[in-house]
Amino acid sequence: MLASILTITLVIGGTALLSWPLGTYMAALFSGRFARADRLFTRAVGHAEGQDWKAYALALAAFNLVMFVFVFALLATHHLLPLNPDGQGATSLHLIFNTAASFVTNTNLQHYSGESTFSYLAQLGGLMWLQFVSAATGIAALAALARGIGGQASMGNFFLDVQRATFLILLPLAIIVAGWLALSGVPMTLDGAATVTTLEGAAQTIARGPVAAFIAIKQLGTNGGGFFGPNSTHPLENPSFWANLIELASIIIIPMACVWMFGRMINRPRHAMVLFGVMAALLAIKLTAAVSFESAPTMAFADLPVQQDVGNLEGKELRLGAITGPVWAALTTATSNGSVGAMHDSLNPLTGLVPMAGMWLNETFGGVGVGMINMFLYIALAVFVAGMMVGRTPEYLGHRIEGREMRLVVLALISHPLLILGGTALFAATPWGLDTLNNTGAHGFSEILYEFSSAAANNGSGFEGLGDNTPAWNIATGLVMLIARFLPIIVPLAIVGSLMAKRRSAESAGTLSVEGPTFGVMLFITILIFGALTFFPAAALGPIAEHVTLMR
Repeated sequence: MLASILTITLVIGGTALLSWPLGTYMAALFSGRFARADRLFTRAVGHAEGQDWKAYALALAAFNLVMFVFVFALLATHHLLPLNPDGQGATSLHLIFNTAASFVTNTNLQHYSGESTFSYLAQLGGLMWLQFVSAATGIAALAALARGIGGQASMGNFFLDVQRATFLILLPLAIIVAGWLALSGVPMTLDGAATVTTLEGAAQTIARGPVAAFIAIKQLGTNGGGFFGPNSTHPLENPSFWANLIELASIIIIPMACVWMFGRMINRPRHAMVLFGVMAALLAIKLTAAVSFESAPTMAFADLPVQQDVGNLEGKELRLGAITGPVWAALTTATSNGSVGAMHDSLNPLTGLVPMAGMWLNETFGGVGVGMINMFLYIALAVFVAGMMVGRTPEYLGHRIEGREMRLVVLALISHPLLILGGTALFAATPWGLDTLNNTGAHGFSEILYEFSSAAANNGSGFEGLGDNTPAWNIATGLVMLIARFLPIIVPLAIVGSLMAKRRSAESAGTLSVEGPTFGVMLFITILIFGALTFFPAAALGPIAEHVTLMR
């Protein structure tokens, strides 16, 4: 238990401290205080005129469409192009569609094993590049939202913002983390797979490649896509205790910094402290639950002569200790990272519920930029409910939230459970899902539920007991990822655009304060009630039912 506490304190506490100066730097960057760098960027894109929400959203959508088309073409022809030392062959079009949609949307859901599917050129020039620019898209969208809420005349310029995020935030951090990982033993080479002779005299082929660079941005950008199929359970992606800590910290440092960035840009640092506290409280609950539930032995070993006194070791990387698996599972799904440090399909049933809950709420720091955007939707909902309770027109930072804004808030919030539960119901009732299951009953239902939760939350992790590389799964989850990525970005921009068009009222003694513990508690309750009422029936059919069955 002491080791668990020290590990969590080191990762969460240390990262939280580092996120403060990073958030301050990000706020200064998007406030235009680095004029020399901005002039360099504007030479590439021309004069960076300010954009309203429609122009900003259109630029964002067009940029991502071009990225999708380019990467689709690259993945479809990668076997004909250079940097393919292992001779990877052609891939099915439905898998290419799913993969391009996955990486464009910052999801990195992988229905393939990277080391045996795509060339180095496809991995670096397509997928790793998308891990930079898709993450930068989320950060840019948050900067635009913060400018609008903060009272600026325009939302800024998308193309300038995405370059700021890519070259002045993500790239420098990725170079630092990649260097650390390479020194820790993560491969960084363009040579093909290595052929070695084992102690028994057998020949073995060991896949390798430019792994360190790929893993660094995978973690920092809350992307999560592994260079190898097993992701960060693979020893060449995660070779040591310190590499593991760096990768865990990389998952949450930018999402944490985005909260401070938002507070600085709207000139409300105390409001950011309240939001950070709510997110941290939710994360603490998830971490505590994951570690506690996973301390119970697995029922898979119940009839075997195996001593179980350190919790569930099934599906864990024993070099790193039993505790890092559930901690990683909680962190990777509290954000939209989706990388895995243990096989989620092997988690105890109630432990498996923790990453699902993280993806259902989708705002406990969340993805880079978009996690704070999702929290904005809950803030608007909490402000509206509080205003109705006291009979006042709801206001947020001087902006009146009325019927038009609330219709958009409901659209964005309801789309998330609709995509998850609708897709789960369809595949649980048809051969599209039933014929791909490795497990029956409640656990099989959980596998389907988890896959759609991961796609809709733009997370990318999976239970992996699912034969998901089929046309039905690839097309369905690809469409879910695209809708779930851009609807919750564009709709909040529209909400802020609507608020910007109104006259901003001065705050008075009767205005609901968003900088105190009362609002924090209200926001916390709003998030829990919305999540519990929406997803509890599905949880009861899946992980809760499995837990009850195993306990009999």
